[in-house]
Amino acid sequence: MNFSFLTAFLFPILAGLMYFVMAAEVRRTSKFRSMMFGDIGFKKIEAAFIMFGIYFITRPLQNILGPHPMPLIVNCLRQFFLMAVIAPSILVAIFHWVPTPSGAPHSSKFASYTVGILMGIIFILLNTLAVTGSKVLSIWGSITLYDPVWFKSANPPIQLILIHLICQFVSPVGFLLLAAAYVRHRRHNYQLANIYNLIPTKWRYLEASLIIFAGSFIVAGLTTLFGNYYTYIWIIYFVGALVSGFFEMKSIKLPPRNTPKDLK
Repeated sequence: MNFSFLTAFLFPILAGLMYFVMAAEVRRTSKFRSMMFGDIGFKKIEAAFIMFGIYFITRPLQNILGPHPMPLIVNCLRQFFLMAVIAPSILVAIFHWVPTPSGAPHSSKFASYTVGILMGIIFILLNTLAVTGSKVLSIWGSITLYDPVWFKSANPPIQLILIHLICQFVSPVGFLLLAAAYVRHRRHNYQLANIYNLIPTKWRYLEASLIIFAGSFIVAGLTTLFGNYYTYIWIIYFVGALVSGFFEMKSIKLPPRNTPKDLK
């Protein structure tokens, strides 16, 4: 079993399992804290984690289902799911989970999903134009892994690469950074910090997890822009997802105040 085969399965499966565990932890925690932070917010966060788990754990399907066009089809479906559904859901969930007097405006939900869907459509159109075949990534026994290839006969135009990266910078990166900025704003203006004294720390972990995950996409994008376009850059954001999940788990498990006997 070579390194390519291991990394094609190990990192996405670990990331997917971690987010499923986080979703289960949110459900367990919400039984004790939903009255304080809102049942809707916890349900949306749980759903977002489940969707992230599905997104990561299905990554091996991109390689194992056969040659072109299967890697292209799976990649388009997964990325559209991330850009048009998961990333907007995370942002809307943060609007609900971080309490405000009026909750999340309907206009913000509509705008989030509309922009996400638009970016996802552009990504798919660009991907179908750019991917012209597939290559063998690894062979292990009777299993052959395939990867899509951008412009098999020529180098990809820089304009297409930039459009490709800008779409992903808007969603999911932009949505994650916007969610992190919103959490930071609420953390610095939290009026009950003297009572629920661990809430600012909880939100600091949450903010860090969002920034780390968004940052992993940015690093992968810069690697793409200044290196070979189709490399194993996906490993970067899978590792980012694992680190981000660790910080998010810390945020979830941390109680809202010291010795919260009534919340155990």
